[in-house]
Amino acid sequence: MRIALSQLTTGPDPERNLAVLREQTGRAAEAGARLVVFPEATMACFGTSLTSLAEPLDGPWATGVRQIAKDSGLVVVAGMFTPAPDGRVTNTLLATGPGVEASYDKIHLYDAFGFTESRTVAPGSRVVTFDLDGVRIGLATCYDVRFPELFRAHADAGAQLSLLPASWGAGPGKREQWELLIRARALDATMWLAAVGQADPAATGHAPTSSAPTGIGHSALIGPDGTVRQRLDAAPALLVGDVDPDEVTSVRRTVSVLANRRLGGA
Repeated sequence: MRIALSQLTTGPDPERNLAVLREQTGRAAEAGARLVVFPEATMACFGTSLTSLAEPLDGPWATGVRQIAKDSGLVVVAGMFTPAPDGRVTNTLLATGPGVEASYDKIHLYDAFGFTESRTVAPGSRVVTFDLDGVRIGLATCYDVRFPELFRAHADAGAQLSLLPASWGAGPGKREQWELLIRARALDATMWLAAVGQADPAATGHAPTSSAPTGIGHSALIGPDGTVRQRLDAAPALLVGDVDPDEVTSVRRTVSVLANRRLGGA
């Protein structure tokens, strides 16, 4: 299955970001992709007043994404913000397209490195997968990558690929941690992992205006053996790559870490 990862820098205007999503989805379709994945906070970048922008899954922004998916014939996965019952928002991934309609609310909130996501964002509680062309796909968001149990839960649900949209916070050692963690999660669960982050604003000549996590780029497609198959640098770009689900079966036969689990495992 051919997939596309759209590494971009979003701003505070949901309509402008939706226009970029449309253009990038068109490029992915031209490249023969069946699925295009956008970063966390595609709807509006962190550092924006999220509560004033949040919309339900049947609101205009999500409806616009659905129309783009319908027009292109692709499944589109993009990060948005939906209202939470307690006055906060949820950090939501929308997955939509022909035969697919799913959403995932980020479980692990980024209360780390001096940022407190839980002040404005309520945590999710459900592990979410969906099926496309016979491939089961798990959804995770950014800080979730530090929690291997979520990715093994994807594998236990039958997933062969996990998608990880992110808006990774910059700082000393953070790129190295990102690159280590995405490879480790693929290897933990012996599955493909598509990690797509916001591009580094500095790569387009825009200095960050707040301490909010606005992205470092370095999106990558990781194989089920933990090897990097394709990667980007810090600047906006579209990565197109092929995922072979049969390779998951082969790797799991060779390295049976899921079947060999004992403590807390099946």
